[in-house]
Amino acid sequence: MTRAPLGGFFITFEGGEGAGKSSQVKRLADHLRHLGAHVTLTREPGGSPGAERLRELLLSGAVRDFGPAAEAMIFSAARIDHLDHTIRPALARGEVVICDRFIDSTRAYQGASGQIEPAFLDMLERIAIGPKRPHLTLILDLPPHIGIARANLRRGADKIDRFESEALSFHEHLRQTFRAIAQAEPDRCCLIDASATEAEVAASIWSKITPHLPAMGLGAQAQTMEPFA
Repeated sequence: MTRAPLGGFFITFEGGEGAGKSSQVKRLADHLRHLGAHVTLTREPGGSPGAERLRELLLSGAVRDFGPAAEAMIFSAARIDHLDHTIRPALARGEVVICDRFIDSTRAYQGASGQIEPAFLDMLERIAIGPKRPHLTLILDLPPHIGIARANLRRGADKIDRFESEALSFHEHLRQTFRAIAQAEPDRCCLIDASATEAEVAASIWSKITPHLPAMGLGAQAQTMEPFA
């Protein structure tokens, strides 16, 4: 298999709490590497040394008292560092970049609070990333009460983070925002039913990935291989 062409291919995963993004991101990365792709696996907030330091602040809730606008600006600062030091260099090397959360999480989570004007988020987005968007965004869709139950089980005795602590109504609005994003940008976004089994979700994701394999430098042989199990 040949590596992806110069310019790479950028895939993002989105969804609410407990939707299974982190597991599916890793499964997809492992499968694409098995097929011969050069893959950079990353996440937001975080993904670079500077952004990881800001991640600790954001998820701890330490910046919450500064207000939603300040919180959104810190998310954007982390994204700029992430893009400069991780995402853009990997794409320039022709790699497939898979990111656990990106711009749509800012739109959804910051917008779900109802305290920030969409125009303000649009401005921050233009500053952070410019006009370009991911090649493909997979939005894992799940009823919030199921997702929160899964997140609680996964977390165990660990401390609840800034967004898991929000009321169920927040997560309901969050889900509707993600679904609206998918409807508004069907060429980029694919809505995935995350209520199915992990293997079924993986197979659904793979069905959305296969049309893009040539753009990743992977040929017809890769398209006929079984979905990652």
